[in-house]
Amino acid sequence: MSVSLPEVKNYLLALQDSICKGLEAEETRTHFKEDSWIRPEGGGGRTRILEGGAVFEKAGVAFSHVSGTNLPASATAHRPHLAGKAWEALGVSLVIHPLNPYVPTSHANVRFFMTKPDPSKNEESTFWFGGGFDLTPYYGFTEDCVHWHKTAKHAVTAIDPSLYPTFKKNCDDYFYLKHRQEARGVGGLFFDDFNQLGFKRSFELMQSVGDHYIKAYQPIVEKRKNTPYTDKQRQHQLYRRGRYVEFNLVWDRGTHFGLQSGGRTESILMSLPPLVRWDYNFKPEAGSEEEKLITEFLKPRDWLS
Repeated sequence: MSVSLPEVKNYLLALQDSICKGLEAEETRTHFKEDSWIRPEGGGGRTRILEGGAVFEKAGVAFSHVSGTNLPASATAHRPHLAGKAWEALGVSLVIHPLNPYVPTSHANVRFFMTKPDPSKNEESTFWFGGGFDLTPYYGFTEDCVHWHKTAKHAVTAIDPSLYPTFKKNCDDYFYLKHRQEARGVGGLFFDDFNQLGFKRSFELMQSVGDHYIKAYQPIVEKRKNTPYTDKQRQHQLYRRGRYVEFNLVWDRGTHFGLQSGGRTESILMSLPPLVRWDYNFKPEAGSEEEKLITEFLKPRDWLS
């Protein structure tokens, strides 16, 4: 197996740069601030945060390259034989919380994992890629969902035409709040434990997914960011953000891995929105746009049919 960690790292650093540049092109009030950090257990990263913007209330785009001597359970759920192995992980993870309720929240992540062999046992390294991107609207627009999924399909079809249906279903299944019996958003792409195409082609897949994120999201931001909205719509956005918080803290494997591996809490929890609300037993008005979000958009469907 020929694995090039420097190649992966250089790509991810460049990806962080390009995504921040694309997001800043939509922002008029402020810029990303960078926080470089070192992890005592091994590795470090650079976290970029934009707060209090005219378009983005909070946006976080983080690069990390960390290592450890004992792979935590959250990373070995499907590979229990690797539990306890030394490991190395690189990735870019981001969550964008817009100010305008008509601009959806978005999330993306691309990552590379590798376990280190034990020389005394004549072992080989194990590697895999993962990632994807998903969209969480507060008010639904069919054309936005179609654009999002068309771009997602294009990202993976260039590598293997059979991947999009699988990765789309993975996303629908993964970003689901079981305790609410409700989807987090309108889906996108999700893949993990992926090495079926060998290092070179699997790396190309991760790159294509990473490169297509800003192509999927930026046009939606540009289209919706100046839409007038009321305080009622703003409060609905804050209420729906509560679902986002619930998923990230209760179900997200990336959050669990970061905390279990002794990761940097500030960077792990950068995904949380700055403002959020919970209302007891809230029911949207019948026939309202708020109700349509749940009944028409937060249901897995083929947006490209």
